[in-house]
Amino acid sequence: MDSELTPLFDRQTGASAIGRNRLGAEPLLPQTAYQLVHDEALLDGNARLNLATFVGTWMDDYANKLYAESYDKNMIDKDEYPSTAAVEDKCWRILADLWNAPSADDAIGTSTIGSSEACMLGGLAFKRRWQHARRAAGKSTEKPNLVMSSAVQVVWEKFCNYWDVEMRLVPVTEEHPVFDGTGLADYVDENTIGVVAILGVTYTGAYEPVKQIAAVLDEIQRDTGLDIPLHVDGASGAMVAPFLQPDLEWDFRLERVHSISTSGHKYGGVYPGVGWVVWREARWLPEDLVLRVSYLGGDMPTFALNFSRPGAQVLLQYYMFLRLGYAGYTDIQQGSQDVAVHLSDGIGAMEPFELISRGTDIPVFAWTLKKDHTENWTLYDLSDRLRMRGWQVPAYPLPANLEHIIVQRIVVRRDLSHDMADKLLADIRTEVAYLDALQAPMPSLHNEVFHH
Repeated sequence: MDSELTPLFDRQTGASAIGRNRLGAEPLLPQTAYQLVHDEALLDGNARLNLATFVGTWMDDYANKLYAESYDKNMIDKDEYPSTAAVEDKCWRILADLWNAPSADDAIGTSTIGSSEACMLGGLAFKRRWQHARRAAGKSTEKPNLVMSSAVQVVWEKFCNYWDVEMRLVPVTEEHPVFDGTGLADYVDENTIGVVAILGVTYTGAYEPVKQIAAVLDEIQRDTGLDIPLHVDGASGAMVAPFLQPDLEWDFRLERVHSISTSGHKYGGVYPGVGWVVWREARWLPEDLVLRVSYLGGDMPTFALNFSRPGAQVLLQYYMFLRLGYAGYTDIQQGSQDVAVHLSDGIGAMEPFELISRGTDIPVFAWTLKKDHTENWTLYDLSDRLRMRGWQVPAYPLPANLEHIIVQRIVVRRDLSHDMADKLLADIRTEVAYLDALQAPMPSLHNEVFHH
């Protein structure tokens, strides 16, 4: 019998017919293979209800059309796709201007697969520049270190691990909940390749005061002669602050800031994955980090960790820049922040909770469970109950020194409307009432270890 005539779910697609962990002996019809893969993903969460992720989950129909027209473009192949390469150049120049570089013509930048790669390129530029200076002075290039907050995202741990750099963490405390430069002189020395400041801490959404950190580094240079550069990890905040806090000095207005990284696929409004890194001046990117290849045709410079990578997202980023402009980005980011503050006010008004942040920096906020509210449930239990309703609202401990504090966090993206926010608040109230009615502790592995 012709398999095309066999109902889709009656075809021989069981474990005996298809190798799940090895190639099958024979090909499948495309519609059968499609259905199998489609069904594999059925139990994934709903992306728009995922309030744990910063990554974009929605674009408009014209963006989707553009994506479908360009998903076969390889960003590295600038000889074959010179127009896409020109768009990449336009994008980072737009960002250099947005971040107040003295001259976009003197700056330099590149797209990346995401802000993690962008951070690593910023760190590599720090390390290589430090090595050159040390060799020129006849000094050892062993034991470089990088200073940052204990609340940094895991990419910086990866960078230090992969590139043999000592990771020096300035602890956050209840007195200093974000890295603000206090005690920084105790962490830097002649082997410090740079300092990282975060514009939008992953744990709470709060900004680290970049200008204040830069001022401390200025003071350290006056006292010791150490000229230590700053990299701003603006994965989220670098696409929020220019629009919602335009007077905040965190960017290239500060001469101490050599480089800035961001995620185009977070508050840049693009599907994953695209990131950007821009150096204030081309001289801060050592020339020997730029490699040249000719085997794709032409002489092409490249200074990314990845070689082949999508060109479509770069075109989508340019589409967003053209589509929204400054006013459009301001409206969208303000709308997200309004929803974040609406949610944080609603949650902060609930008796069990205490806010850690309100969403007034980036549209992200966190809260904790009051210590004396209950012994019967934790925020992990509330997270589990909300997941049953489709919402993904993570619960986790704060960084070292504050790990006894368990928080929940909501990331508001532009596809979370006020109406959806009100549904979430109603679900939280319902689940809190359910948990408060418990007569005994929830059977949770987290209760004894992490209850706050």
